[in-house]
Amino acid sequence: MHKREINSPDAPAPAGGYAQAIEVTNNARTLFISGQIPVAKDGTVPADFEGQCRLAWQNVEAQLHAAGMNLDNLVKATIFLSDRAHALDNRRIRAEVLGDRKIAMTVIITGIFDEAWLLEIEAVATA
Repeated sequence: MHKREINSPDAPAPAGGYAQAIEVTNNARTLFISGQIPVAKDGTVPADFEGQCRLAWQNVEAQLHAAGMNLDNLVKATIFLSDRAHALDNRRIRAEVLGDRKIAMTVIITGIFDEAWLLEIEAVATA
């Protein structure tokens, strides 16, 4: 699999550590990860945004690992936030989790299924 970041000079530059587009060639598998919620295996939900965000990313990673993949295979993530107030913390934690990896990214401010959840993350990975 080969991934190439695309950031057209004819559109605004990405802000916040992502790529405007990702081209994937020579991939054999595509994994679509349903929205991962900030719930631990034992059913607990952290009270704070940082704890929830890290847990949701851990759940994304768990799905990747179950498919024999890791964060290097991610090409797209959509993060649903319950409140715009979480945007900067979301960006910071996402940068810590992804490191130098640049993926296509969308962040949406919306209502979340369970009021206790402050975010949900869905993703696409290729191998």
